[in-house]
Amino acid sequence: MAAVSGLPLLPPEKRNPLLTTSYGTGELIRDALEKGCTRFIIGLGGSATNDAGMGMLQALGFRFFSKNKMELGLDTAINGKMMKNIDFIDTSSALPSLFSAHFTGACDVHNPFFGSNGAAYVFAPQKGATPAMTEELDNGLRHLSMTILKCTGKSISHLPGSGAAGGMGGGMMAFLNSELKSGFGLIAEMLNFEEQIKDADFIFTGEGKSDRQTLMGKTAYGILAKARRQQIPVILLSGSIEDTEELNQAGFHAVFSTTPFPISLEQAVNRENACTNIRRTAEQICRIINIRQ
Repeated sequence: MAAVSGLPLLPPEKRNPLLTTSYGTGELIRDALEKGCTRFIIGLGGSATNDAGMGMLQALGFRFFSKNKMELGLDTAINGKMMKNIDFIDTSSALPSLFSAHFTGACDVHNPFFGSNGAAYVFAPQKGATPAMTEELDNGLRHLSMTILKCTGKSISHLPGSGAAGGMGGGMMAFLNSELKSGFGLIAEMLNFEEQIKDADFIFTGEGKSDRQTLMGKTAYGILAKARRQQIPVILLSGSIEDTEELNQAGFHAVFSTTPFPISLEQAVNRENACTNIRRTAEQICRIINIRQ
């Protein structure tokens, strides 16, 4: 999802989860269906959207109507701002091939559809939402959950992962009969990860920013969980660190920021700079380990 509906595709000044849409993700799925694909793994993460996947469904032929039976999204793709107006979802025009396909959402968070730990309040601020926008999006998700229940008989509101990718997880479960699986779990199984780390002295892992959200099932936490089964210490490297005490309490042996001095986000995520900073930080940690040995 991040490749076509992702946050990195937008400059900061254009990030607005009321207006962004997952329509492009739907276009990719449609193209794959037309080429004969029947098994899909959709990576849910890094999205710039908070439309519960309704834009994606629109690209796949679903139609959306307001309480006064006016069709929504005729002039623009369905977006987060429209969720509060969706009162009926028509599935009759959806691509027939959609319902013989199998969908899995690769999802590393367990957030519900709405509420204080839901899609809007936890993730929308990262996507450019102000507090007022976040409240509007959460209200939209609440309304949409009732519409989904009315149209499908499925209650997705509190299902773990339904809030992933701006509610895309919930939309996929409701209309694509998708199952959600840990993205890390899928990759770890393919790589035979637990066997690969056997007899390791310690493990380095990392992400762009580490905070309490890391503990909501993200990759670094998945690595920690598997490493702890074998009593292997895990060292966490990240460009930015918050909630250090919580990360240590969760089991990370040590947590380090790779940013050596105050720099802009653009400088920090520059590939050459990031690689240099990661290498430098890891080397310094290894020097300490070498002294202790």
